[in-house]
Amino acid sequence: MSPQNRAEALAAMETEKEFDILIVGGGVVGAGAALDAVTRGLSTAIVEARDWASGTSSRSSKLIHGGLRYLEMLDFGLVREALHERGLLVQHIAPHLIRPVSFLYPLTHRGWERPYVGAGVLLYDTMGTAGGSSRGLPHHRHFSKRRALREAPCLKSDALTGAVQYWDAQVDDARHTMTVVRTAVDFGARAANRTRVLGFLREGERVVGARVVDLETAHEFDVRAKQVINATGVWTDETQRMADTRGQFHVRASKGVHLVVPRDRLQSTTGIILRTETSVLFVIPWGRHWIIGTTDTDWNLDLAHPAASARDIDYLLDQVNSVLSSPLSRADVEGVYAGLRPLLSGESESTSKLSREHVVGHPVPGLVVIAGGKYTTYRVMGKDAVDEAVRGMDARVPDSCTERIPLVGAGGFEGIRNQKHALAASSGLHVARIEHLLGRYGSLTHDLLELVAADPALAEPLPGVDDYLLAEVVYAVTHEGARHLDDVLARRTRASIEAWDRGVSAAPVVAALMKPLLGWDAAHADTEVDHYIARVAAERESQEQPDDATADAARLGAADIVPV
Repeated sequence: MSPQNRAEALAAMETEKEFDILIVGGGVVGAGAALDAVTRGLSTAIVEARDWASGTSSRSSKLIHGGLRYLEMLDFGLVREALHERGLLVQHIAPHLIRPVSFLYPLTHRGWERPYVGAGVLLYDTMGTAGGSSRGLPHHRHFSKRRALREAPCLKSDALTGAVQYWDAQVDDARHTMTVVRTAVDFGARAANRTRVLGFLREGERVVGARVVDLETAHEFDVRAKQVINATGVWTDETQRMADTRGQFHVRASKGVHLVVPRDRLQSTTGIILRTETSVLFVIPWGRHWIIGTTDTDWNLDLAHPAASARDIDYLLDQVNSVLSSPLSRADVEGVYAGLRPLLSGESESTSKLSREHVVGHPVPGLVVIAGGKYTTYRVMGKDAVDEAVRGMDARVPDSCTERIPLVGAGGFEGIRNQKHALAASSGLHVARIEHLLGRYGSLTHDLLELVAADPALAEPLPGVDDYLLAEVVYAVTHEGARHLDDVLARRTRASIEAWDRGVSAAPVVAALMKPLLGWDAAHADTEVDHYIARVAAERESQEQPDDATADAARLGAADIVPV
């Protein structure tokens, strides 16, 4: 997904007589639909108003899981489906991006709680092996109090009577979503970020495409398609209104806030899951960090930049500190991020009880709407959306085959992973660097090593966030569709939440690397840095505010580099 590839995609969208499928929305569901459509032999285009995964799909809990708590709600169908997808992702589709992670579930009551929790986790494990997809994860284990405290010494002794440990999986959501888009492009899909839909084209009652604008150049043109799929998540209602329809269902936004703290602040060999009054709280290992989350509150303010308030941060700290022997403070928080879950509305007044199942509708001829769901089931959502679109076509279209299609970088991953020491020796990089690259690029790691071989200076780490190499910035522009500083620091890398300065010290260096690749002049490079610094300042200010309204106002004090 180079700058040239994007330009060619936009030209094709403008000049093609008609695509089979046009997808609106570049989150994980839209990406999944694009890959599903193009691998069925359908001519496919996908547009995204901001960057790939810039909304919900870069701000999740970063888990690929069945949803253990949904078993308690008796939502067996959703759990079974999600566990099947988890198995596919871990073993076949994206083993380079998705890895197992263990969680300790502390028990707080003697007698009844262990058999109750144990039965639920046993059912979870059993469902994970059903359906013909091997789960690829270890089985759960029961721990005594003493053994649990050996696994997680950070816990208070009086916070548990024992524990159960089970396994799920985790993912860098933004990287995975971008990789799904990139895989679709590899199969021939036309993809353009920073391209906004202005309205739908109509012939009578039928939607026959969309009027779009390239936000980088302000050039407007029409994209014609037999079927349009609206996969815009929390923007679903807004996009439906463009088609002059109220739609068959509505989406309600629920805000989830996460904190990032250094790994050495919590002594534990495993993640931790805690039950709260309203939901559950995860403490998730994340490289040299922990992610702590999440909140679950209704949000009806700005959808593009949901803001975390001081109240959100204090709530999470209070919840996790209730079980920690050495409490965390605001000074321990490296990063904060907030995302919006697109929940189907109308079922409950409480967002934590709204459905995570997805629905597909065809509100007007030529327009398919997909909404709801959870990150783990994105592939099924994409398949279901394309299935519905295909029903509106005359031609015979093959069934979905994405169960059997690995993402780019997955092919040969196990073999190249076994060669990590040889790669370290030949490249001059430490084996830990090679492991880092393998976990982000899989078999495409050779591409990064070629960049380093051609320019050894690119082996240097980013200032302030030395998990990432300068070569990764170059690759983000030339192969991964990054067009702005924010794209690299917030999504191609996670500097914006992993660095103490949230990527500010890296910003000038990254901008200097991007400048020749994207044809920026010095003034534009300076503007990119200024916008990023303003974004970080606005986020920090919002996190000092007492409530959603004041936090939202503070966050909106920083303008987007490309106004939408």
